Parts: sequence; structure tokens; C-alpha cells
Amino acid sequence: MRARRPQGRHRRAEDQATYGEVIAIREFRALWYAQGLSLLGDQLAQVALAVLVYDRTRSPLATAAVYALTYLPSIVGGPLLAGLADRFARRGVMLTCDLVRAALVAAMAVPGMPFWALCGLVFLVVLLSAPFSAARAALLPEVLEGDRYVIGSALQNMTNQAVQMLGFAAGGALIATMGPYRALALDAATFLGSALILLSGVRRRPAASHDGAKPSMWTMTRAGARLVFGSRKLRTLVLFAWLAGFYILPEGIAVPYAARLADGALPVPVITGLLMAAMPTGTVVGAFLFSRFVAPPRRLRLMGWMAMLSCAPLIVTVLRPPLEVVLAAWVLSGIGGAYQLAANAAFVQYVPDERRAQAFGLVQSGLMAAQGIGILVGGFAAERLGPEPVVALAGVAGLTCAAVLAMIWTEPRERVPAAA
Repeated sequence: MRARRPQGRHRRAEDQATYGEVIAIREFRALWYAQGLSLLGDQLAQVALAVLVYDRTRSPLATAAVYALTYLPSIVGGPLLAGLADRFARRGVMLTCDLVRAALVAAMAVPGMPFWALCGLVFLVVLLSAPFSAARAALLPEVLEGDRYVIGSALQNMTNQAVQMLGFAAGGALIATMGPYRALALDAATFLGSALILLSGVRRRPAASHDGAKPSMWTMTRAGARLVFGSRKLRTLVLFAWLAGFYILPEGIAVPYAARLADGALPVPVITGLLMAAMPTGTVVGAFLFSRFVAPPRRLRLMGWMAMLSCAPLIVTVLRPPLEVVLAAWVLSGIGGAYQLAANAAFVQYVPDERRAQAFGLVQSGLMAAQGIGILVGGFAAERLGPEPVVALAGVAGLTCAAVLAMIWTEPRERVPAAA
């Protein structure tokens, strides 16, 4: 792996980095700010679409289907388009994706846009997020090394979750005053802002692949699949990542769940925002504690237990508890989700630089597929069983899978990457 060493003294892989030294790196700050800016606009757009669809249909299935539309395009985009970030300069791929997405979202903001056209534009916007995310994920280890990468990932994760928390919690109130079309126009502006930050803050690098060959996208996809799924270590780490499909499911049925919890004290959009913000809030807390107070060698040893924690609290919803208990359980689930930091750091150590974007794209594709399918299944089941037992069933299934993965994760401790 040809990761570029940041300026500064040499650091051993097992040394624990600090947030201050990571934030001091200019290129990391640019990646960090750009991601947070575009994500904020996306959260407003997601809330607007979810509330709009439920107001029109009163159908949990239709609401979950539109929410799942923000996940499912990555099934195609991840395997086929992520390799662009290995074939071409990664900053250029990110800039192109931002500009095209800004144009597409601007079209979505045109008043009177038919609903079917809106859904089609959403599909294309999310499709382009696959090469953008793959390029950013592959570029980050070039900017940060060792435990700096873990701390940087944690900081990005906490920021992303905090932005989601802010966007979801305030989204209902903002949509009520701004309207959905203005929210979409704001989303388009955030993509343009992201592109400007990347252009000014991230230096130009050549493409990661230097052999001059330009294999087809299908050839790159097959090679990436052999790399990722041909290794037991990588397969297990990928399955840990895909476990998120279980504990993300409740977000897809947050609106009908909020309708069940509404007692007149708070309107349904506000309760929806609180529910959707609960897990991101927990993830912010978990990522900070996990990265700041757990030494690098211990993170992988705790990964299985944290994965189980990400699903177990959801089981309490079978008792149909009040809003306060549901929020507490979902926050605790988000704290457990911080195990993804350890899985991601180990995955980076095992994948070579020139194949990194394709590998990340495949994993992201499967993750989005698991989340999207889980949300669709959850919406279908919620129409028949109600949201509370569906969330509890997702918790039981996720806890079972997490326990199995924890048992088969038999990585010899002396061979675990220290930075993880």
C-alpha cells in the first residue's frame, strides 16, 4: 500500500493519535468539511420526501419504499462505478460527482416536478454517490496513516452522525416552514459548496493505477469481488459492516412509528425527527468514546461485543414502551454501532491502495443493499404487524448474526493490524 505519510515525526502504528493533530492536516479538513456540508442538505431532503409521501399515502410501505430509494441505487453504483476512483484521479472523480449531483438536485427543486420524475432524479443522485464515496474512502488513507486514520474516520463518522442528528431533528420543523422544494434547492447548493471546498483544499494526485491498462468496469468488478470475498478475514469484516442492515431498519419506518407514539403533545413530524436522530446521536457518543478511550490493540477485541450492542436494545420495543424509552434504546443501539470504526480500519490494512476504491465500492454496495432491502421488508411487515414488533424482530435477528460473527472472528491477536 502506497499511503502518503503526513508531515510530522514518524509514529509507530500502535501509537494513539489525537484529534488535534488530525484536524491540523489541511487535506483532511477539506474532506471533512465537504462531506459534512453535502450530508446536511441530504438529511433535509430525506425528511421532506418521507413526510411528503406519508402525508399523501398514509402507507408505511410507500414511505419505506421512498426511503429505501436512497439506498438501493448503490447496489448498481457500488460494483460498477466505484472502480472509476481507481482508474482516474480521485479528486477529479469527487468533483465531477458533486457538480453533476448539484445539477440533478436543482432539477428536483423545480416546483411542479412530477412525483415519478422526482423519484428518478433521486435514483440518479444516489447512484453517483457510489463513486464519490469510494473515492473519498480510498483517498483518506493517503492523507492519514496509522492511528491517525482511525481518529480521522471517527471524527468524520461523528460529524456525519451529528449532521444527521441535526438534519433529522430540525428537518420536520424546517420543512414545515420552507417547504420541500426549497429544502431540495438547499441540497443542490451544498453539493456546489462541497465541490469548491475540495477544489481548494485537496491537492491533485495521479490515478492510483499506474500500469496504464484500462480494464473494463466488469473486469474490475470481478477482480474486486475476488479480492474482497476470497479472503476469510475480509469476508468477516464485510459481514460485520453489513450487519448495519438490521439496526438501520427502524429509521425506514420512523414515520408510522411516530404516528403510533403521538399522543397530542408533539406533532408527528417532530417525533419522526427525534426518532431518526436517536441512533446518530448514539453513534456520535460511541465513536468518540471508542476512538478516544479504547487503545488501538483493544478495538478489534471489543468489536463483536459492540456489534451485539448495536442490535440488542431494539428488542425492548416489543413491549410497546413510551417515546422516552424508545429514544433511549435507539441511542444505545447507535453507541454499539461504533464497532464499525474497528472493522473499517482493519479492512483498509488488508486492501492495497490501487484496489482500494473498488473494494470499498463493493462493500458499500452490499451495505446499501442490506439497508435498503431491510427497510423495504420492514415497511412491508409493519403494515401487517405494526412498527413495534418489526423493530424488535430486527433486533433479535441482528443480535443473532452479531453473536455468530463474534464467534467466528478468530483473528490471531498478534497479526491484527495495530492501527485498528
